[in-house]
Amino acid sequence: MAIDARSKQMKAEGIDVVNFSVGEPDFDTPDAIKAAGIAAIQQGKTKYTPSAGTLELRKAICAKLERDNGLKYHPDEIVVSNGGKQSLYNAYQVILDPGEEVIIQAPYWVSYPEIVRLAGGVPVVVETDESTGFRITADMIREKLTNRTRAINLNSPSNPTGAVLTRKDLEEIAALAVERDLIIVTDEIYEKLLYDGAEHVSIASFGEEVKKRTITVNGLSKAYAMTGWRMGYTASERIFAKAMADLQSQSTSGPSSISQAAAVAALTGSQEPVEQMRQEFDRRRRHMMERLNRLPGFSVKVAPQGAFYLFPNVSGLFGETVAGRKIETSDDLAEVILEHAQVAVVPGTGFGAPNYIRFSYATSMERIDEGLDRIERLLAQG
Repeated sequence: MAIDARSKQMKAEGIDVVNFSVGEPDFDTPDAIKAAGIAAIQQGKTKYTPSAGTLELRKAICAKLERDNGLKYHPDEIVVSNGGKQSLYNAYQVILDPGEEVIIQAPYWVSYPEIVRLAGGVPVVVETDESTGFRITADMIREKLTNRTRAINLNSPSNPTGAVLTRKDLEEIAALAVERDLIIVTDEIYEKLLYDGAEHVSIASFGEEVKKRTITVNGLSKAYAMTGWRMGYTASERIFAKAMADLQSQSTSGPSSISQAAAVAALTGSQEPVEQMRQEFDRRRRHMMERLNRLPGFSVKVAPQGAFYLFPNVSGLFGETVAGRKIETSDDLAEVILEHAQVAVVPGTGFGAPNYIRFSYATSMERIDEGLDRIERLLAQG
């Protein structure tokens, strides 16, 4: 967000910045979803809703979970929130006591450790890299367990790496959670954006013992290009759901009634726009990966199988001079690229992976080429 703020400031100053930094689709919200939101306004659906969300939307979410994920939930086990971030915040606020530990894989989405800390918890980071395919395993988790471990945080497909946990990975993690009586918080917001035949599996689908200790977090921002509508949700056992709904009722209350009406249309309507977006993201992914691997000092050894990010290792440039500045970190490189090539990228430091930089390909092919052309010219100058 800091890089994005600087890039927007530069744009306001009339500078043409190619923005690879922010994680939101560049596509517009599909027309049928927008129409449902407009209709909600026109029909007077502008009042408070139940704190956990409208019954209509919670039923639609239950149908989606059964259809897509093989999960059976009752509407009172669903809590709709103001985006996936609030859903995660609610989850950790209700499950953690001060000092309890949460296993988090690095590279991680920047907010995971902070959301855990806000709840009084302690993030315990498990490092992964290209050698593990950026995938966490049960054995890696086991090495970090203590008598203070309360939960395992999962994110598949991953932001920022695009890694997708396999069925075997998830089965072994699920067995460990049952063995050690741990809660699983699984962020599945990118589940619809998969490539190269990758399969998304919801860990809660591995039987009742796993399901009862899992809080599944999802939302509509990424798959339906609805970032600004702020629609996230959790699916969990009633004991968790009631606690999260009670917390939300005392903080933000229910999410926007208009956004909820639009979300019903998204989940129950045609899924063709989602597939069209996925195909275009795949085209961009392959093109950007090929181009990044041609840049000196950049390396993408593991092709992302999900989401819409590439996460090249840029440590090959550490110690080199670019635009008169010696590059010691990915932060240095990102700053030089922004200031001298007018391209916004995100250094891996915030993701717990300082040797990397995140590129979002949620922008047009033309802008992808323009941005990479600029970086190529910058690096050629030395």
